[in-house]
Amino acid sequence: MIMDKEIQEKVNLWLSNDYDEATRNEVLRLQKEDPKELSDAFYRDLEFGTGGLRGIMGVGTNRMNKYTVGAATQGLANHLKKSFKNEALKVVISYDSRLHSREFAQISAEILSANNIKVFLFDELRPTPILSFAVRHLQCNAGIMITASHNPKEYNGYKVYWEDGGQLVPPHDVNVIKEVNKITSVKQVEWTAKPELIEMVGENVDKAYFDLLLPLSMNPESIKKAKKLKIVYTPLHGTGITMVPKALKMFGFEDVVLEEAQSIPDGNFPTVKSPNPEEKSALELALKKADEVNADLILATDPDADRVGIAVRNAEGKMQLLNGNQTGTLLFHYMLSQCQQTGKMPQNPFAVKTIVTTDLIRRVALDFNVECFDVLTGFKYIAEVIRANEGKKHFVVGGEESYGYLIGDFVRDKDAISACCLIAEMAAHYMVNNTANHKLLTDVLHDIYCSYGFFKESLLSLTEKGQEGVAKIKAMMDNYRENPPKTLGGQPVVMMKDYSASRSYDLVNGTNELINLPTSNVLQFFTADDSKITVRPSGTEPKIKFYFSVVEPVEKRKDIAEVEARLDQRIETLKKDLQ
Repeated sequence: MIMDKEIQEKVNLWLSNDYDEATRNEVLRLQKEDPKELSDAFYRDLEFGTGGLRGIMGVGTNRMNKYTVGAATQGLANHLKKSFKNEALKVVISYDSRLHSREFAQISAEILSANNIKVFLFDELRPTPILSFAVRHLQCNAGIMITASHNPKEYNGYKVYWEDGGQLVPPHDVNVIKEVNKITSVKQVEWTAKPELIEMVGENVDKAYFDLLLPLSMNPESIKKAKKLKIVYTPLHGTGITMVPKALKMFGFEDVVLEEAQSIPDGNFPTVKSPNPEEKSALELALKKADEVNADLILATDPDADRVGIAVRNAEGKMQLLNGNQTGTLLFHYMLSQCQQTGKMPQNPFAVKTIVTTDLIRRVALDFNVECFDVLTGFKYIAEVIRANEGKKHFVVGGEESYGYLIGDFVRDKDAISACCLIAEMAAHYMVNNTANHKLLTDVLHDIYCSYGFFKESLLSLTEKGQEGVAKIKAMMDNYRENPPKTLGGQPVVMMKDYSASRSYDLVNGTNELINLPTSNVLQFFTADDSKITVRPSGTEPKIKFYFSVVEPVEKRKDIAEVEARLDQRIETLKKDLQ
């Protein structure tokens, strides 16, 4: 295999004495045994995107390793020095159960300390929401979370948080990227640690978080009454085991059964193909356990415990998986209805969702006179809205269709710990507060459909790997933008939103309006029958994603199945039109 000259130069550099012996030996092995893998490891630099780093672990400029993590950390340190001049800088670092996460966290801590930055390093793995909380609690300038979220085991990642506890947003995201891109040599990285500047933290932060978590309970009496509620919990080999069982117990849930095989943190994720609670296969062991113990509810968190997937016992007595939109709808409705009923609704309340999350949530929010903001995909934008409205309006609940939810504002990222507690409370509340003496969450969801309309969503992801895949995804987006479809699902397309141009186009009247959101490579098409199709390349995976949303009114529960069948058919038709 003839290697590109630029790639060969990078390989030669990594074979120099600037790199450690183990790294050099692995580069030599790939050179001899797997030239194709070697080329992929060096054909580009792993991009420090707006969310940080995420990639496959291994040697090379296009991989997660001590040197790419080192360059990212030095770039962050340089930006912090420019942003907070003459301040004593502080950064907190946490990490998940993935392979090398602890190592990457330690390296990051050492480099920051070498830059005279005080570091708070968690003494063991902790969830992402705890890192977000710790940034504000410890009054830090920034935070780092070592995680690749729900990605397969070969991945790891590096997420950066700003002083408000939210992930980087403009202008800091772009400015950090600029500083990281300036690091072109390992010699530019300060490697010599100052151990006196690294302080271990843990239980003190946990306690502060729990002190704010408990007041989020809307109906503690319902929990006391719902002694029958049985919960199966699985952390999918991740960080959730450190916090979720404790949180549920503190809320008052006594009958929590752990899926033991998945309760051991393990970056190999031995019991699942992928540790993603969005995928049914990840919950197979929990579903089996739920049937064994006759559980009412399954809670499953991803490796960094910012997402939660659930399954509930339905009217047929079977465990039914709920998707992110369904769980989000139930959670929003529960929080807003209970705020209203208990007199806990704050002044000027608001909720936040992303543009690809079900619009059913918007209808629910407006019904309770709660303002609902739509933001771009990414929880950092929800955090940004919370920050922008501090002191003026009061945040109640936020969420996105990809199984991420937030209740309360002391965390500024999706929080599966608080979500687990409130979902369990919601199940308990409906169990004991109804005339039939056992109201299921599926019943509640059907009642919501009858009140606001049956919204059905579906996601289609196309994976296009490697250099060719990147080009193919770009070509698809260019084509949709330049040649938008005139009809979809047999219905005329009446509106198109192009978030890269920040314009909304009324295709009936020929007018257009400004979209007051940051630019993003996202397209949306709206049809005459209120169908919505969103197209966006993934920011973290080699995928292009198609989000479908269709809606139809429904009057009675008995009509649910019939309406759902029609909506499913509409979605299938839309999918065919776009492929």
